Amino acid sequence: MENPARPASIDATARLLHDAGYVPDRALATVIHLALRMGRPLLLEGEAGVGKTEVARTLARALGRRLIRLQCYEGLDLAAAAYEWNYPAQMIAIRLAEAAGDADKATISSDIFSERFLLRRPLFDALSPDPAGPPVLLVDELDRTDEAFEAFLLELLSDFQITIPELGTIRASHPPIVILTSNRTREIHDALKRRCLFHWVDYPDAERELTILRARLPDVPEILSRQVVAFVQAIRKEDLFKVPGVAETLDWASALVELDAVSLDPATVKDTLGVLLKYQDDLARTDAPRIQRLLEDARHALAAG
Repeated sequence: MENPARPASIDATARLLHDAGYVPDRALATVIHLALRMGRPLLLEGEAGVGKTEVARTLARALGRRLIRLQCYEGLDLAAAAYEWNYPAQMIAIRLAEAAGDADKATISSDIFSERFLLRRPLFDALSPDPAGPPVLLVDELDRTDEAFEAFLLELLSDFQITIPELGTIRASHPPIVILTSNRTREIHDALKRRCLFHWVDYPDAERELTILRARLPDVPEILSRQVVAFVQAIRKEDLFKVPGVAETLDWASALVELDAVSLDPATVKDTLGVLLKYQDDLARTDAPRIQRLLEDARHALAAG
């Protein structure tokens, strides 16, 4: 089956994502559309849980492309991110050559440093041809790596190529769709930002969050969906160490459905608050009186429309 073409307009981009279960606002749909049209990497920054990673997942699903994910972490190096040599296989090849009487070192060296012994990691894999079309490369939580790794990415992001000393420069015949995310635990270097389009992903307003919840979890009762969104919108205004993101909203709605809840009440909120808040200090601060007040705030918001 032929994969969907890249959308021709901002509205078409928004529809493509919406039909695949992601509800972007106009600004996000615009920058995604531009990234696709211009062939530029897209850097999405924002708090954890606001839906940055989901953009890449949804885009890959909607376009029928393979998703290649590089999950960043402190200490991530070239071998884990791009490529490494298969040393055990190289040693076996050397010993077999020696056993066969082939002692020509130049021949052995050129053979063992060929693509036959190269292990492709996510960045290299994303440059390889794919029958389904260029994949979506997700470089997730880039802020967890160090600046040395960012410097390595510059060649990839500007020219869609990787240089391997033993093989030369490998360039993608059709560049991948690249999405990078950052939770902004540290500042990303300007040199990398210059190679990307940038968008700050914020928490959705109540209307968009309700649309997201309906799209992702259509089985949640309408009244419960509205109450969940109104409560989450209210608790995000509180002084918390980490306010809940969209991912927590969806998890909480799913958990409430599992408990056969049809509406929110103080006891249900208290018993399930750990799905929404992930820090003990925030849980301790959200005591019974506070829950009652938040429920009242949510009711008033719903009544006001």
